[in-house]
Amino acid sequence: MSILQVENLTKTYGRGEAAVHALDDVSFSVEKGQFVAVVGASGSGKSTLLHLLGGVDRPTAGRVVIDNQDIFRMNESRLAIFRRRNMGIVYQFYNLIPTLTAEENIMLPFLLDGRRPEDATVRELLEITRLENRAKHLPSQLSGGQQQRVSIARALINSPAVILADEPTGNLDSKSGKDIVEMLLAANKRYSQTLVLITHDEKIALQADRIITISDGKILRDEEVRS
Repeated sequence: MSILQVENLTKTYGRGEAAVHALDDVSFSVEKGQFVAVVGASGSGKSTLLHLLGGVDRPTAGRVVIDNQDIFRMNESRLAIFRRRNMGIVYQFYNLIPTLTAEENIMLPFLLDGRRPEDATVRELLEITRLENRAKHLPSQLSGGQQQRVSIARALINSPAVILADEPTGNLDSKSGKDIVEMLLAANKRYSQTLVLITHDEKIALQADRIITISDGKILRDEEVRS
């Protein structure tokens, strides 16, 4: 069962001879629980793809359907709500709120909805990400690896349909990066979370079920690594 469908997705900047096709008629689908790595050289269009999948940017043409919802048929307000309830996004630079504790940052998608998650859910995420002793710390009191673990827990809090990760290890040392990948893999396996991860690291990509290679805004290869 497909949880994510991408249909003829195109993103063009500029017009006429100055037009740049960041994405050019890209189509693929992702099954529920699948781990897909997206790879490509710098400027290939992979980050543009992730921004469109997350509804952070809008395409020139094409559709993105997540959990049977065409996200670009939504207005900005509805899309923002859908994004925080149905997508978990992990960025390279964490994007934590500096005045909130680790625990509060994890709960942020709920707090923005005027809700509060179950205490047991928060405790479980703190345990999974090994942040039990850092729950009351501010981001400035955490290491880079710990901050990224907070962002992963935040991405998981709503049990999203899809987790999108944009170079989540790119700002970390090798050990912290390895820990982050292991946590994302654990979420993929433990909760059957669908994971789409952009990476330039071949070792990370080879742990995926499938590798999509982007070049000049097009899909160059789409290969099953394991079934």
